Amino acid sequence: MPWWKRTNLKRKKERKKQTIPVIGMACASCSANIERKLNELDGINEASVSLPGRSALVDYDPEKISLEKMKSEINGIGYDLVIDKQTSVEEVEKRAYTLLKRKTLLSWVFSIAVMCVSMQWINLGSRDISNQVSLLIALANMLYCGRQFYVTSWKQLLHGTANMDTLVALSTGIAFLFSTFNTFWGDAVWASRGIVWHTYFDASVMIITFVLTGRLMEEKAKDGTASSIRQMMGMAPKTAHIVDGDKIEEVPISTIEVGDVLEVRPGEKVPVDGEVISAESFMTPDAAYVDESMITGEPTPAEKKKGSKVLAGTIPSQGKFRMKARQIGEDTALAHIIRMVQEAQGSKAPVQRIVDKAALIFVPVVACIALITFLLWWIIGGNAYLPQAIISAVAVLVIACPCAMGLATPTALMVGIGRAAQRQILIKDAAALESLRKVNALVTDKTGTLTIPNKDVDFTKADNLPLESREHLKPNARQAMEALQKSGIEVYMMSGDKEEAARYWAEKAGIKHYHSKVMPQDKENLVKDLQSKGKFVAMVGDGINDTQALALADVSIAIGKGTDVAMDVAQITLMGDDLSAIPEAVRLSRRTVHMIWENLFWAFIYNIVCIPLAAGLLYVFGIDWQITPSWASALMAFSSVSVVLNSLRLRWSK
Repeated sequence: MPWWKRTNLKRKKERKKQTIPVIGMACASCSANIERKLNELDGINEASVSLPGRSALVDYDPEKISLEKMKSEINGIGYDLVIDKQTSVEEVEKRAYTLLKRKTLLSWVFSIAVMCVSMQWINLGSRDISNQVSLLIALANMLYCGRQFYVTSWKQLLHGTANMDTLVALSTGIAFLFSTFNTFWGDAVWASRGIVWHTYFDASVMIITFVLTGRLMEEKAKDGTASSIRQMMGMAPKTAHIVDGDKIEEVPISTIEVGDVLEVRPGEKVPVDGEVISAESFMTPDAAYVDESMITGEPTPAEKKKGSKVLAGTIPSQGKFRMKARQIGEDTALAHIIRMVQEAQGSKAPVQRIVDKAALIFVPVVACIALITFLLWWIIGGNAYLPQAIISAVAVLVIACPCAMGLATPTALMVGIGRAAQRQILIKDAAALESLRKVNALVTDKTGTLTIPNKDVDFTKADNLPLESREHLKPNARQAMEALQKSGIEVYMMSGDKEEAARYWAEKAGIKHYHSKVMPQDKENLVKDLQSKGKFVAMVGDGINDTQALALADVSIAIGKGTDVAMDVAQITLMGDDLSAIPEAVRLSRRTVHMIWENLFWAFIYNIVCIPLAAGLLYVFGIDWQITPSWASALMAFSSVSVVLNSLRLRWSK
């Protein structure tokens, strides 16, 4: 076994990396609290929680901590981890979405009812009866539709943390209790002092209604960010045809074992990775043709004969074949790709770390601002302004939105990484996607990276053949190199070939800088030299001789048909031979990072502008207007949804 395989095997025995679905997250504070809790547990090396991905990427030591222990700890703070592989996460999320939709619709019914009563559109005879009916409607709304806010915030309080649910529970609780007090003792306490009093049951109900509506819209929008993963998961078939002597039986894919013989017919999906043992088609008696474009991006069906490898998820376009299962379940290439994309989407860009720290202190800071707002109104206006003080504090609690900040970065990253995966560009982590935009120098290997050797050539006699007969440029190689150079990236070609061949292929590819007769150390030295000149360097390679330079480069890109070790070192893997994927990845990186900063800008501006308006700042300037609690809840919901929808624009950008 090669040394790099042995090293990886040893490392995997000591620690394990797994993406675990998380249930119950609603805002950035939720994901930050779960992440902090996981990272505090002994045995977890690193945990990263994605809010839009609804998952936790956990690097842990199975000998020190179990998944059951993690689940128990997370349950304690009001959330849940799905660790049972038999549990369908999609079904759990579907049921949760259906329940959320039901609660939202019912909450709207309660909102309309309480508005009709409180605004006296329905005349119940007296103010007292109207207030008492409104109280009962608001209480029903809180106990059923808004129950999750109070349960979660209580669990958070017990553990000394807070999240968006805390703000909702505080604001609606204060509005409800103050209104209840006014309903039964308003005349005795306020009217006797000449103070006009009101109840705010409508605000209590509308806050819950708008927050639930916002979450429903968020869930629908966030569903779009995960579409690339679902599409890839959909490539894997549910059943397979197993050959047992003269019988062929259709069985669930989960029952297939290594060594089983399977038959794959035209139009069916290959169930697992394996080796062809026989094939036939009307074009060729001993070969079938398989569409591998979903894995490699190659449009031309690949010929498959006895001994050829086939991958799960690919589809025979002509002919049928029998195969022996070699890699099953999580060991298939498709499962590895899905796992890699999930881990990348669950990882965090450097900018997200700053936002996460802000999210942890956001809710306590907002609670303090609300308290200061209440005290200022009360101190300046006295008891006569106590109702105004309470409502202003409630509006501040509701308008503040950590969700928008928390969603700004991960939604853009999820869409960007998913979009890349659909184009056969596999990105290992968010940091790689963020770094790619800064590249201004690219070093590329020649043979196997820029060019494809001619398999029919006898290389012992290659020196006597024209250069074009020995190898040819990969699809769109020249266009890709020209596009990179037009975007401000200097391209350097490195080749172990002699000067004449290196110069010829550099000119064919449109590359100005090239080096010939290089050794692996020379590639590393060039990367070092460029970095010493202040360049941000990307390295593209496909072989073991490229690994030194790949490891040193600021961004490393491997060709998917290269060696395992090159792909293991690289941060980005191109699954096909179309080199136009490189400038496309650079453009996608720049677009994604631009989207992140755009999202963060609007998220911060929203909070900076809206919190003072909710507190009643305009009264200082003689303007008799402020954001009410009901409007605050609507604006808060809109801010979160707008960030997600803005990120989804990446899916349709050219």
